[in-house]
Amino acid sequence: MITSLRLVNFKNFADETLRVGPFTVIVGANASGKSNIRDAFRFLHGIGRGYTLAEILGGKYGPGGHREWAGIRGAPSAVVRSPRVSSHIPQTFSVHTELDLVGTQAYYSIEVDLDPTSGFILSGEELRTESSMVFVTSRTSDGSSEILIGETGEERTEVSHLRPPLGLVGDPVIALKVGPSELEGKVNDLIDNQSHYALARMRFLDPSPERMREPSIPGATMLGDGGENLPAVLEAICADSQRGRNLMSWLQELTPMDVKDFDFPRDPSGRVHLHIVERNGRKVSAYSASDGTLRFLGILAALLNPNKGGVYFFEDIDNGLHPSRLWLLLDFIEQQTAESNIQVVTTTHSPALLAWMSDTAFENTSVVYRDQYWADSVIRPIAGLYNLRKLRESQGLERLLTSGWFENAMKFSEGDPDSDHLDDDEDDWEQGVLE
Repeated sequence: MITSLRLVNFKNFADETLRVGPFTVIVGANASGKSNIRDAFRFLHGIGRGYTLAEILGGKYGPGGHREWAGIRGAPSAVVRSPRVSSHIPQTFSVHTELDLVGTQAYYSIEVDLDPTSGFILSGEELRTESSMVFVTSRTSDGSSEILIGETGEERTEVSHLRPPLGLVGDPVIALKVGPSELEGKVNDLIDNQSHYALARMRFLDPSPERMREPSIPGATMLGDGGENLPAVLEAICADSQRGRNLMSWLQELTPMDVKDFDFPRDPSGRVHLHIVERNGRKVSAYSASDGTLRFLGILAALLNPNKGGVYFFEDIDNGLHPSRLWLLLDFIEQQTAESNIQVVTTTHSPALLAWMSDTAFENTSVVYRDQYWADSVIRPIAGLYNLRKLRESQGLERLLTSGWFENAMKFSEGDPDSDHLDDDEDDWEQGVLE
């Protein structure tokens, strides 16, 4: 499980850390930097998939020009925050993450240079546990890269400075190109390969009702990022009686429809369609179902699917969902993250979602703030904002969000050079941030 994400010189973050829990919520105004956090998770995911730096940041294409990976949003050069001082000096960014691997704490970091002539190159990478070093890479005097394996660097081998070595773990074909199998063996011995899998097993979902209405090929049991293959995924879930009952139970609570069952008819081409069966026998085609019902189904299908990811990132998970049902959605997510060893990270603008969140979710909620006069964004746990625990009880998080309290609180605590004296008068401070 990922427990923190630190971004240094990455996009609009100078040096900020996101605390990550089983269920993590990120709030903030438009253009504050929430999507840039998603990009950082995708950057780590690209490493876990074994891509080169150029592929992670710019996109990967397979045979026939098929795009396998979309790359990071925006111009590749924009991933580095600091402006170029000289056309001859590389720009650098780094990403650091801490992981809890079933009781073993692991730390992974990667530093990347954007060289004016060579493009993106690996300038440093490290994986260690609380007690020992797994591997570390470094640049040599001749400009190549080498990897030192183990606490004392007893094994060394030259590696490409274009592809992060962590992504090579578990791929025997690529590993042979790197050198001996010491790296893979060392990672297996110390942390059972889980750091690699933690990065490789991520999903970035934005369920689209239009895509979820489309039929799918039988056996296509991996839900697409936009909700593609929903009929076949639901059919596979329902084939397991326990999972099917769980799915139906949550759907019945989450929607006002009197749902009894699903039907998965085939068309002449053999593709699977989705019908929702009500208790009166009426069948509602996915083409006639509401957007909200389909988005609920997409979230349920993703988190109940046996082919689970490790981390699920949703942008605005509440989008299109009725506020009165959000508390059930939050209950479902917290149950799944507790029982299934998965993590959910979402951004939100929804006051209702904040109103219904549990104490545990509250502790793992952060605000991203960017003042209109600043180029950089900051990330702060909302539980640490001034007096918020008391105000949550008296005012409610939903009111604080809609009134702009979070932005005012961040302005006072981060942007006002005279804000320190406000601690001396709590009434004045509270009045200031509530106005």
